[in-house]
Amino acid sequence: MAESVIDADRLTAAYRRYLRLERNYSANTLDAYLRDVDKLLIFLNGEGVGVVQAQLPDLQRFSASLSDIGIGARSQCRILSGIRSFYHFLLTAGYIDSDPSELLESPELGSHLPEVLTTYEIDAMESAIDLSKWEGHRNRAIIEVLYCCGLRVSELVTMRLSCLYADEHFVRVTGKGNKERLVPISDSALHEIDLWMDDRNKMDIRKGEEDYLFLNRRGSHLTRTMILIMIKRLAQDAGIKKTISPHTFRHSFATSLLEGGADLRAIQSMLGHEHISTTEIYTHIDMAALRQEVLLHHPRNLMRRNSK
Repeated sequence: MAESVIDADRLTAAYRRYLRLERNYSANTLDAYLRDVDKLLIFLNGEGVGVVQAQLPDLQRFSASLSDIGIGARSQCRILSGIRSFYHFLLTAGYIDSDPSELLESPELGSHLPEVLTTYEIDAMESAIDLSKWEGHRNRAIIEVLYCCGLRVSELVTMRLSCLYADEHFVRVTGKGNKERLVPISDSALHEIDLWMDDRNKMDIRKGEEDYLFLNRRGSHLTRTMILIMIKRLAQDAGIKKTISPHTFRHSFATSLLEGGADLRAIQSMLGHEHISTTEIYTHIDMAALRQEVLLHHPRNLMRRNSK
């Protein structure tokens, strides 16, 4: 058993190097993939099965165990995707001769769509911000940037002053895999940033943090958890009952663009999605509104109304 533990440690160390050096994953993404592997290793250790000896039935029992401990279908899919990535690495690196995860199935997901905020609800959240507090203008700027640029929360908290091109109305964003992209930024977001900068310039900023746009009261850049807590509190203060997170603003951004007539490929580029299929997940159509549009504008319906 000790030998298998050593082997597992060696394999996970090699996998970490692969994710960091060859896939160029961020620290957060890398940690998520390794947590998935840790879950599998703990399960296989309890079954007395080595990671390189595991077969499809072993992985299927692991998949079933995720459901048994109450992990939801969407999280199961993400974990199993990480397991497939791990075994694909083991195969290509020559540690195994065949991939036992090749036929491993994920649970089916329903057609549940993420929550989306209306412009009215976003305005209500901004109105709930107490501008007499030192962080007031900062929080308004955060809401505007999230909604107007569709950034991931990890992109927001690492946003730098040196990457903001206000005159050109663009911000340079570093996304997944350290890939950079230029995202348009609106006048409203730039206005809120200017107001925040008036307060930010009075702060005692910690050494090494000078280039981060959004800071906490100690002069350090924000964390994803800080943004989540802030948004949850603002939603509650604004009387919004929806379950929202920073990602809700990203979905709202994509939805607003789509409903405004933007091309799906343009939305894909602004969101930084590698595949168009990922962008399609963020878009939805209000079927009631669509039905009304058909009733009002389809030529057959126009003919019937005109003939009455």
